[in-house]
Amino acid sequence: MTTTRLPLLKEDKPKKKMSRKITAILLLLFTALLAVIFFRSSISHITVIDFQGSKYSTSEELLSQSGIHIGGQFFAVSTKSVEQSLLELKTVKTVAVKKDFPGVITVKIEEFPAVAYELEQGGILKAILSSGAAVTVNETGIAVEKPILTNWDPADPNKAILCQTLGSISNELTSDISEIVPSPTLSFPDRIKLYTRSRFEVITSISLLKSKVSYLNQVIETKEPGLITMLEADSYVPFQVESEEQKGDEQKDVQE
Repeated sequence: MTTTRLPLLKEDKPKKKMSRKITAILLLLFTALLAVIFFRSSISHITVIDFQGSKYSTSEELLSQSGIHIGGQFFAVSTKSVEQSLLELKTVKTVAVKKDFPGVITVKIEEFPAVAYELEQGGILKAILSSGAAVTVNETGIAVEKPILTNWDPADPNKAILCQTLGSISNELTSDISEIVPSPTLSFPDRIKLYTRSRFEVITSISLLKSKVSYLNQVIETKEPGLITMLEADSYVPFQVESEEQKGDEQKDVQE
């Protein structure tokens, strides 16, 4: 019986494996080179920052607060971080940041509305927002239907609460109010006095203003100028009008 010898199988040489490794390394190096070139090129930088809806905050303030700038890395910007930073401003109510490649960042801002005005020392007129923030009135002008805050301490916490309350009431219900003055008592530490353009004087409190303002407008529309009290109970007393006879007597006294 004859035996047949099978030829020995030759071992695979590692040439192919080595060539694959080299190819992979070259691809990685090429990709890294492209990435370096891309991130150093102008196409990866921020070229436009568009703030929309800002009236009381300047572009400089918004840029400083947001932390972004022209020429910065576009892909390094976190929209959520920018939004959170801008919401720290007392003028900003809501914000939405959108990135559009290449290089455009759009920031849409909704600010707190102006609810009143205040004349500071030196004659500087400030707009008071519903957040309590005071901002200088610029060329946009003032809204004539907003009240003036008088004799308020900037540190008075009731001032911020008043601004929030005014912001929660429709303009139609507050448009006749021309001035608001603090008038606290022991029973009502948040008591205020209101003066209207229709020549009424009103006594109420900040905590009751929102629930009582509809009564105020009913009286203004149907009664002659007088004193309106809106505290635990509502009341109206017209101002006393001097008769012609009383006026004549006073004139005689002056002449004498």
